[in-house]
Amino acid sequence: MDGLTAVVTGASRGIGEAVARRFADEGARVVVCAREQDALDEVVADIDGEVEGLRADVRDEFDVERLMETAARGSDGGIDVVVACAGVYHGSPGETPLAGEAYAAFDDALRTNARGVFATVREALPHLADDARVLVPSGNVAREAKPGYGSYAVSKAAAEAVVRGFATELDQTACVVDPGVVATRLTGGAGRDPEDAAGLFHWAATDAPAEDVDGKVVGLKEYRKATA
Repeated sequence: MDGLTAVVTGASRGIGEAVARRFADEGARVVVCAREQDALDEVVADIDGEVEGLRADVRDEFDVERLMETAARGSDGGIDVVVACAGVYHGSPGETPLAGEAYAAFDDALRTNARGVFATVREALPHLADDARVLVPSGNVAREAKPGYGSYAVSKAAAEAVVRGFATELDQTACVVDPGVVATRLTGGAGRDPEDAAGLFHWAATDAPAEDVDGKVVGLKEYRKATA
């Protein structure tokens, strides 16, 4: 990834942090954001490589616009990779039935997890390199209904629809990346180490054939087959 510019949202923890670290290790210039300045500063200080942190809330399109402009100003040919990791889960995984969801929680899940993806991609568009890739994390709860995942599952389904819509309209590649259950705050700490999942995102951002991933959901099965 030498010479590439990558933007990672939601990079103060979890998958976002792990992806930012992996991309920086691979030589990319990485521009990261999160809502909490202190947490973001700690991550930036701890990553070896070329990394820049900017506090931004994906619910605010003007924050996202500023983020993308900052990333583009320091790039050689535009933004090469965007990874939209910012997300929220109100409640405990598997214990938040949709029927009991608070309206405020539902609204914030959609605004962050779906509209936030829309804002991230839309504000990146003027700055994307011709062969750029946009990656959006998701999970099977977006496609296979399970009880107790409430507005989070709904918002992820919406986010995947946003990706498919952009994939049909853009010359660049846009895809959903499903790393399975990863141990983050959103999962209550259950699942695989985020550093393990970062390899999947690196493959999707670089070596995966664009025609095989554009508009699609790619996961561990495809990654393991390709890298076996």
